[in-house]
Amino acid sequence: MNVIKRNSANGFPIVMDQFFKDILGGTQYNQLSVPPVNIKETEAAFNLDLIAPGLKKESFNIEIEKDLLTISSEIKSEKTEEQPEAKFTRREFRTASFKRSFKLPENVKTEEINAAYQDGVLTITLPKKQEAAQPAKRLIDIS
Repeated sequence: MNVIKRNSANGFPIVMDQFFKDILGGTQYNQLSVPPVNIKETEAAFNLDLIAPGLKKESFNIEIEKDLLTISSEIKSEKTEEQPEAKFTRREFRTASFKRSFKLPENVKTEEINAAYQDGVLTITLPKKQEAAQPAKRLIDIS
């Protein structure tokens, strides 16, 4: 027995999509899925790497509200193809978006957070606050 996941209860849209795919090229749902994130902690900061190739740095929106860091993006594009020998125009609209939120630890300096986007990776640096120097461990002699 095989388990098959379907997007609809009766399967009708899947059948119709397959039908139109064979005849007209079908519909393509190209949504931007939630991008994966790597979080690395060092002594001085937390580094958050979000993999999102093909985007521009202007596509990202990074917000901090209280202790919540939110990264979001929305893409809207339009593609038009015209064929001069046929009276046919095809337009394709593409929209995609994602939103990720992270609860910040108390020891992050929110005013010094910075971000950079290079080679499809959004890197956000979350510097840590310098905590009060802990006194060194000391052994007490019993007299």
